[in-house]
Amino acid sequence: MALDASTFETLTPSRFISFTIPHPSCSNILLRVAVLDSPIQPNDLPRVGAMLVPEGREIDWIFSTELGHLQLLLGSPEISRLILIGNNFKEGILPFPSCVYHRPLECSLHQQGFEVWSKPLLLALSPKSLFKKGIPDIPILSYVDNLVSSMVVHQCVGMHVGEMLVEDVEIENGGGVLHHGREFRRRLRFKRMPNLIQTEICIVPVKDGDDLDGVCIGGNVGFVPDLKVLVHPYLGPMVAGLLLNGEYVAGRIQNGFKPKALCLGVGGGALATFLRTQLDFEVMAVDSDREVLRVAREYFGLEESKFMHVVVGDAFESLKKIVCQGNLQDDCEVNGFSGHSVEDEVNGKFDVVMVDLDSSDIRNGVSSPPIEFVRKDVLLAAKLVLCEFGILAINVIPPSRYFYDNLVSHFQEVFHELYKIDVGNCENFVLIATTSPLVFSAGDRVNSFLMRLKSVIPAAYLNSITKI
Repeated sequence: MALDASTFETLTPSRFISFTIPHPSCSNILLRVAVLDSPIQPNDLPRVGAMLVPEGREIDWIFSTELGHLQLLLGSPEISRLILIGNNFKEGILPFPSCVYHRPLECSLHQQGFEVWSKPLLLALSPKSLFKKGIPDIPILSYVDNLVSSMVVHQCVGMHVGEMLVEDVEIENGGGVLHHGREFRRRLRFKRMPNLIQTEICIVPVKDGDDLDGVCIGGNVGFVPDLKVLVHPYLGPMVAGLLLNGEYVAGRIQNGFKPKALCLGVGGGALATFLRTQLDFEVMAVDSDREVLRVAREYFGLEESKFMHVVVGDAFESLKKIVCQGNLQDDCEVNGFSGHSVEDEVNGKFDVVMVDLDSSDIRNGVSSPPIEFVRKDVLLAAKLVLCEFGILAINVIPPSRYFYDNLVSHFQEVFHELYKIDVGNCENFVLIATTSPLVFSAGDRVNSFLMRLKSVIPAAYLNSITKI
């Protein structure tokens, strides 16, 4: 069925259309064209942007789904219509384990002269209002990331998060964990927000010696998790918040108690595992999706033990149960947990609550935390599960300045002091809320906990905590 050219003459909020055309320079090659109009209408003349899909990544959810397209568009807020052009693929085909992507060394056929041969097509797909001041220039947007190669190692469907995939990748080394100039990672992504990496950990090849010659994604060498370092951008800053009550935590340890952490939102479990293995916390980790937790155990090294309790349950309801009952036995499943009350020598309260929850509705962009968490009853429950000098650290992705200011205002109504760390990626902030004024003497005595914290968290994060 042929498309009516007039279809594209006006902007229609959130309209998504995809179709195929022969390549202008090679008629036996089909191109897929996808057109998405922004859900937000412009106040003045609209702007159209175009993007060429990287060769070899056509079936990646980032480029093959409407939600991936939407996240690309929302990443350029001045664009009213985004047009994606790439090699055609069969609709419904998803990435699968035998599909290995390697970044091409040379430009493909459809990349050569793209700005020239695509211009008539882009003008034909532009709204009439764009021509009020003559023939417009349509910017070609670039998609740039650090991916060198990738392979999907597992796909499954969670009851709450929907389709997800685990992929092993090699990335350009950006000064992180070095393996002789090469860096390998394992990622968890959800189809409902394909451009967002839910969890990322280091992986190392299973082989003797340090020689990485011949090691590649999709090759004959397997990989295993390396959980000693946090590589996900905002997890290090979240843990850095422990600097604020580090002296109190050190005192608890010196008195023979193990510090306690509550993690709301598990994903691959990198944060919970790090707190357990690197800082010797007792950890309770809560996630609503049983399948996500299975993936975390099987692919990301999450291990339950006497001091690592993994709970399947709603984060908000679990908070209330801890406050009201002191345990999580009712209305949720507890795996690897003894079943008795979480009350212990500090009445079941935690030294830190870490929140890594994102909104399930991304129509207006990725945001964190979900709006439900900002309710006063939820914030009060979070405060009540904390001990006297406890802190709450939360990952924040503000879709707007209003969202951020509103969030800060609500936290300041409930908590005593509020601090922040700018992650530095132009996306995330970490907010750290305290239940009491943190008045501790630095003193001259050795604080083994703070020494340990400083040995595993970059000083840049520890030094960038600022009071709001």
